[in-house]
Amino acid sequence: MFSSLRSRLWWSYMLVTTAVLGAVAVVLFIYLIQNPSTYRQASARLTVVAALLRKNEANLASLTTPELQQRIEQTGQTSDVRIIIFNKKRQVVADSLATQPGSISMPLLPRLRVSSVLRDQKGQFWLYIIQHLNNGQWLLVAVPRPAVPLVTVLSDELMVPILSAALVALIISLFVAFWLARWIGNPIQHVVTASRKMPSPQAVPIEPYGPQEVQELALAFNDMNSRVLVSQKSQRDFVANVSHELKTPLTSVQGFSQAILDGTANTPEAQKQAAQVIYDEAGRMHRMVLDLLDLARLDAGTLDLRRAPVDLPALLRNIAEKFAPQAQAAGVSIEVDSPVLPPVTGDGDRLAQVFTNLVDNALKNTPAGGRISLRACLTGSAAVPGAVSELQVEVADTGVGIPPEALPHIFERFYQADLSRPGGEKHGTGLGLAIVKEIVGAHSGKIDVRSLLNAGSTFTVSLPLPDPDVSTLTRRNK
Repeated sequence: MFSSLRSRLWWSYMLVTTAVLGAVAVVLFIYLIQNPSTYRQASARLTVVAALLRKNEANLASLTTPELQQRIEQTGQTSDVRIIIFNKKRQVVADSLATQPGSISMPLLPRLRVSSVLRDQKGQFWLYIIQHLNNGQWLLVAVPRPAVPLVTVLSDELMVPILSAALVALIISLFVAFWLARWIGNPIQHVVTASRKMPSPQAVPIEPYGPQEVQELALAFNDMNSRVLVSQKSQRDFVANVSHELKTPLTSVQGFSQAILDGTANTPEAQKQAAQVIYDEAGRMHRMVLDLLDLARLDAGTLDLRRAPVDLPALLRNIAEKFAPQAQAAGVSIEVDSPVLPPVTGDGDRLAQVFTNLVDNALKNTPAGGRISLRACLTGSAAVPGAVSELQVEVADTGVGIPPEALPHIFERFYQADLSRPGGEKHGTGLGLAIVKEIVGAHSGKIDVRSLLNAGSTFTVSLPLPDPDVSTLTRRNK
């Protein structure tokens, strides 16, 4: 019964409403006990008598004490009230019931107590009203406080409208509480229903409505659902791509191994060729596994990046020297154009991996007679002393270029722009550029590419230069 949010909200509102109405009912009941209809009627009679005496105040002031005593006795007997006049010293001047026991003293702070209850010397309670006269005297009009049985209170003329109003208020508040519970609970229930359907491509976004916090919850759920679907699609594509990439080398390894086992490769040359294919495909699978491990560490944020000052011009020259034999064999020239530059803070081995992959791709896609250029320079506010700037490295080639439709996907995993390229030495795994982008991002940098078909491609890596204080601290730690 209390398991759902809507029922708990409804019962909470109902309890709060009942408590508030109950408190109001108690206050009103106490008021009726202290001010029943007989009290109100008596107070009205006292007010009328006091007004008549105040109207004849001038005549009363001209009377002697015996005459004043006689006049108020007559008025008190006629009105069935007790009338007392006090002088400025709070002494009784005249009392309409002076002959009866139980004298009444003037109440304290009469100006603050217009009407209330007081007790005489016999212990009897009186309802009274006291007023200040123009001559400085005080007029007190009182009647014995009537007994008020509980039945009289319950039959008071105010009781019925009060109870009717309380019942109507309770019914209205219950309906309002029910509406508020649905207004808050229904959107949350929609989120729960939609979450049970996750993850599903058929799941539609939830329309936000209800309180602002619930709308924000629905928007957050829609965003989470979209990201989950994208992640699932990425995982499915990843598994499919890995399976596809492993299928070809495994098929080759299995086929040529079978050829060696069953004697199909029966000559030394055929056996050597089969062994070479097995070796090449095993190396390709080994590189793929290493690339996948690097990507997994980069995604999980567990790749250990050793931060230290890195001399990029020297790093670029070392890479050019490393690829010099391959470039010479392919008939491609490699040029390095880099002035003296300040060091960047990063992992030298990982940055070398970035530019190695870029140069390797450029070398694979540049025909004989082409050129690969490595250029480094400062950009931004480098001309201002002490200002933070960026260091840009461009790896440009004069190769076949990248189709325009492939540029938006060039950094996706397992994506290869030239799908018709045959396997062999130049066939990669499609993970190199994805790793390059992740490593550059881990260094708070960015990488861009621009390309024209049959004109070449240019990859631009931008790395932020450290603050001078940071670089100084790095050198001291070294």
